[in-house]
Amino acid sequence: MPVWRETFAAATAIAIVGCGIVMTASNFGQDAMFSEAQAYERFMGRWSRELAPLFVRFAGVRDGDTLLDVGSGTGALAAALAAAAPSGRVIGIDPTASYVALARAGQEGERVRFQVGDAQRMDFADATFDRTLSLLVVNFIPDANKAVDEMKRVTRRGGTVAAAVWDYGEGMEMLRVFWDEAIAMTPASDSRDERHMPFCHSGALAALWRQHGLLDVVEEGLTIETRFTSFADYWAPFLEKQGPAGAYVAALSERERHQLEGRLRKRLLGEGPDRAFVLHARAWAVRGIVPSSRGSAR
Repeated sequence: MPVWRETFAAATAIAIVGCGIVMTASNFGQDAMFSEAQAYERFMGRWSRELAPLFVRFAGVRDGDTLLDVGSGTGALAAALAAAAPSGRVIGIDPTASYVALARAGQEGERVRFQVGDAQRMDFADATFDRTLSLLVVNFIPDANKAVDEMKRVTRRGGTVAAAVWDYGEGMEMLRVFWDEAIAMTPASDSRDERHMPFCHSGALAALWRQHGLLDVVEEGLTIETRFTSFADYWAPFLEKQGPAGAYVAALSERERHQLEGRLRKRLLGEGPDRAFVLHARAWAVRGIVPSSRGSAR
C-alpha cells in the first residue's frame, strides 16, 4: 500500500515523496492512486485480507478489546479484528471517503464502525483504545513520527501499538517481479521502485517504535501466498491506476504497456501456456507496549 492516501475532499492531487520517489497528479492525471475502492480491492485488498488474521494474532488481540484500525482502507483488518474479538469494539479511520463507504457497506454495525480521519491528527481522547493497529499504511503517511505519536497517545498505558508494512525489497513478490521487469525495460524507473519506501526493510519499524518510547518491541516477518488463477488475474489490476505501480502503468505509452506485459508474462509463465501460479508476500510486523509514563523517548 504505497504512500498515504491523501484524498480528502479538498485534495485534487497526490504528492508521494519518500526516498527519491515523487509522484504527482500532473504525472498521472487527476485520478488519485488510492481513490477507487473496488479497484484497490482487486489490486491489493484481497492480499490484505489474507495477511490481516496473521497480523491480528501477532498483535495479541483478545476478546473484549477496544480496537483502533488506522488506515482501515476497505475493511480487511477491521474484519479480522471483529472475528478475533467478537465482544470487542472496532473503529476504523481512513482518509479516503470511497474506502470508508465500501467498508461501511460491507460490515459496519453496532460493534464496528468506520470514519474518515487522519492518522497524523486523530479525533480521539487519550488512552481510548486497548490496542491500536495499522496494516500496510505507516510507510505511506507523510509524517510517520506524528502518526506513531498519535497511535501511542490514543492507546491506554500497557496497551499495544502494532503495524505491518510489505517487504517491497525482497518479500513482496507480486510487486518485486513487476518492478524488476519495469527497471530492466527502462532503467530510469528504478527511482519509482517501491523498495525505496521507508520502513519496508527488516529492523526499520522496530527502530521507529523504540524511537517513540514503546516498550518490549518485537518485529516479525509474516508471509502469505498470493494465488493467481491466470496471468490476467495478475496483470489486470495493474491497469486500474491504483498505487504507484498502477500509476506507473497508466503513464506508459500503449507500446510500452504491451512491452512490459510481455516481459511479465514471460517472467511468470516462461514460454508455456497460461496457467495458475503462486507468489509469496512477506510483511514486516512490529508491536510495542505503551509505557506507564507518557514521556517520549525522543
